[in-house]
Amino acid sequence: MNEAKRIAIVDDEEALTATLAFAFRREGFEIELFHDGAAAWQHFSQRLPHLIVLDIMMPKMDGLTLCKLLRSEGMQVPIIFLSSRDDEIDRLLGFESGGDDYLSKPFSVRELLARVRAVLRRSSTVADGELPSTVDVGDLQIDVSSARCFFGDHSVPLTLTELRILLSLLELPGGIKSREQLMAAAFPEDLYANERAVDSHIKRIRKKMTALGLPYDPLETVYGMGYRFTSTGSRR
Repeated sequence: MNEAKRIAIVDDEEALTATLAFAFRREGFEIELFHDGAAAWQHFSQRLPHLIVLDIMMPKMDGLTLCKLLRSEGMQVPIIFLSSRDDEIDRLLGFESGGDDYLSKPFSVRELLARVRAVLRRSSTVADGELPSTVDVGDLQIDVSSARCFFGDHSVPLTLTELRILLSLLELPGGIKSREQLMAAAFPEDLYANERAVDSHIKRIRKKMTALGLPYDPLETVYGMGYRFTSTGSRR
């Protein structure tokens, strides 16, 4: 029997979390509930769930701060943001802090369940070995099984979405991948992704390449067409 997936729901609206917990448990998920970011962080530092549903506006510690903390500690658990605001800037902040998806309130429980399943499917392709174990390009190496990128003696963790975008670009070194193609690679079977999400994840990947000490930017923007990966890139 397959292990039940553990979903952590972090939101200060207790009525909402109770409704979500009931619906998710009925679908066979194990649920952990937290009503502020600080309590969730204390728990996650000891034990991570398979996926986090994370509200942005919360007491003690907001969702963006919690997400950044998790990513800074190398915890690449998939995160779906919830927010009562539908502003484009909030969506971009969610993606740039390391989120994998974003859903505005009010939403239907069915839609959230669909997004959770879509993100878990993307995650399972890595765990089940459907992607190559390692990819080397020049002095850069990507370890798919651990979701880490290596350059010399340095390494940085990659989120699931960042990993899939990089692997898609590396399928065609020097060739251009459109935003639509990168969306299909990063969000397979997911009807909810948008092109701005791809741009936000590219921005995060570039920051990580800088943190690695890579002396050039390997992700080239080809205006009006998309992005391409080069082994020389533009010097920093």
